[in-house]
Amino acid sequence: MIDTQIFQDKTAVYYTLGCKLNFSETSTIGQMLRQAGVRTARKGEQADLCIINTCSVTEVADKKCRQAIHRLVKQHPGAFVVVTGCYAQLKPETVAAIPGVDVVLGAEQKGELLSYLGQLEKRTQGGEAFTSKLKDIRSFAPSCSRGDRTRFFLKVQDGCDYYCSYCTIPLARGRSRNGSIASMVEQARQVAAQGGKEIVITGVNIGDFGKSTGETFLDLIRALDEVEGISRYRISSIEPNLLTDEIIAFVAQSKRFMPHFHIPLQSGSDAVLKLMRRRYDTALFAHRIAEIRRLMPQAFIGVDVIVGTRGETAIYFEESYRFLAQMEVTQLHVFSYSERPGTQALKIEHIVSPQEKHERSQRLLQLSEEKLQSFYQCHQGQQLPVLLERSKPGAPMHGFTPNYIRVEVPRNEALDNQLVTYRLGAWNDDRTALIGEPL
Repeated sequence: MIDTQIFQDKTAVYYTLGCKLNFSETSTIGQMLRQAGVRTARKGEQADLCIINTCSVTEVADKKCRQAIHRLVKQHPGAFVVVTGCYAQLKPETVAAIPGVDVVLGAEQKGELLSYLGQLEKRTQGGEAFTSKLKDIRSFAPSCSRGDRTRFFLKVQDGCDYYCSYCTIPLARGRSRNGSIASMVEQARQVAAQGGKEIVITGVNIGDFGKSTGETFLDLIRALDEVEGISRYRISSIEPNLLTDEIIAFVAQSKRFMPHFHIPLQSGSDAVLKLMRRRYDTALFAHRIAEIRRLMPQAFIGVDVIVGTRGETAIYFEESYRFLAQMEVTQLHVFSYSERPGTQALKIEHIVSPQEKHERSQRLLQLSEEKLQSFYQCHQGQQLPVLLERSKPGAPMHGFTPNYIRVEVPRNEALDNQLVTYRLGAWNDDRTALIGEPL
């Protein structure tokens, strides 16, 4: 039994790196600590607890994790520092060696955080960090939370069975697993009861939903679509081979699923896709995009691309660039390849120089900006509903249309989490959103 008295009058800060799934899990940790009596520290206040949820998708992510840990230890001297997440799972000894870190928790230990925080009152000054014995990653830890955002993030799946040649996520997150559809529907109902209007469906490989329960992702979204009180769902990143024509058709006629897709391509060269051990080719990807455009011409389509992976020759990159240029997608999320220990990609001989990676990234980022600006401009003058989100004091409010166009309006706290229809006007000052004109 955990004595929650030790948590009374304690304060905590939370820092998250990485994907939406990590943000969802951090928010769930925050809920757990608040229920135990821990208050979130105010800005500038020194906290008693520091919770750092890490990412390890690239070498840059690893570096950012180390920097964040050092920074928080310095900002909150004497705080009890807990590091969890993918970097903690993959490099527990490295994390434990950072001065100021008290506990390192692997992917499976997040739900056991309170028991480890029981050491808060009996820590040894100057002692070494405690690294929990990392378990085999087998169970599914549910998470559905909002944090500081208007939208809720519902974790439906965890882990990955794909083992792409460049990726360590299966090592950090374990095999694909999920909760039941019934449990997901119940969590969505709880969101509705709290007044939530939008849920983002998250996971590591969400299209693989059902491995644990014998269900399918299509079954899941059909069931969620029937939950009363939820106005919007968004599907986060889903693999092209798992985004079936049936799923696309369902979203197109759905009452609540938005015309918004995020689809990892990684390369527009079939030769590079084979080196990456991806489970599709450019023809399949092109078919998925064409099907979305046929049924939902105004859909937002975001695409992940990796540049400079081992084996990506100049010829292969040009193939990829041409393919992406002709695709009717909305935005590219561009990542530079980084070496990950233990991956099969290290066996590929051709190495792309840092300078060439940078040049290729800049070309794709420019292409992305052109596509995004064109997409926004095509919608100027339209009248669309916008779900508004709270803003910082003195700043304008922002929200998103069904097809994920960012809209800016004057601050009005009464509009937080409200769906309001606006006419999409001119660009805002920094061209990151369209101005919402009241009807």
